[in-house]
Amino acid sequence: MKINAPKEIFRLPKLKLAVIGHVEWVTFLKVDQLPLAGEISHARDCFEEAAGGAAVAAVQMARLINGPVDLITSLGKDNYGEKCYERLTKLGLNLKVAWREKPTRKGISLISKDGERAITVIGERLQPLASDNLPWSDMKNYDGIFITATDKEGIRLARKAKFLSATPRTGEQTIKMSKVSINALIGSGLDPGEKINFEELEPKPDIYISTKGKSGGTIFPKNIKYKSIKPSSKEIDTYGCGDCFAGAVTTALSAKLNLEQAINIGAYCGAECSTHYGPY
Repeated sequence: MKINAPKEIFRLPKLKLAVIGHVEWVTFLKVDQLPLAGEISHARDCFEEAAGGAAVAAVQMARLINGPVDLITSLGKDNYGEKCYERLTKLGLNLKVAWREKPTRKGISLISKDGERAITVIGERLQPLASDNLPWSDMKNYDGIFITATDKEGIRLARKAKFLSATPRTGEQTIKMSKVSINALIGSGLDPGEKINFEELEPKPDIYISTKGKSGGTIFPKNIKYKSIKPSSKEIDTYGCGDCFAGAVTTALSAKLNLEQAINIGAYCGAECSTHYGPY
């Protein structure tokens, strides 16, 4: 499948979209190279940002439809949770939060001068649950929902949406136990935390997109290969590229564009994410 900068990206309609999943407060550090064992390294630049898979995907979706997207999530009742809420609201999201008496998860992302990165997360991943007081009864009114983290009952409730996608990082066993037919499963074929055996899923998703960064990816069950798109400028930081891809594909398919158009838009958004420092 050939990838071109998509004209469709400028023609996406207004949609009612949501992301169900996790948020992290991330410290981004620029270093000359990723640290070696025993080495003391120095950061050339540093900033902090509300990030994590659900946040990045939701912001990308909001930008594509030029309107608000609901982020159904869980945050700790602490300073980091409050900062995440404030920042993501400013980025165009409507947050629906299950507040926990636990610390908000934090992360550290190291980015080398050649664009390589390494991420370390600190603390428990807080995720929204079906038992939380969240707008689960409204799921049928969404044109599309993307899931990065919830429990099996949360997946079942989200299935009422017109279109449902998820990442394998939601948890292979959680996805299997939900016994839900997902429209699109989208995840990295390079990240061990997102690898999943498509043949073992039952019921199987309509499509499974296994991404491989600059090498493009594969769409199952028909084993369709697609190539990546070259970014418009130098690659600086790959944090969030996969989440932007997944959010964009979900948006395009929710808008009833065809699969080729959706992959075009996803590849374009993922590539452009790499041209700046941080996820947005």
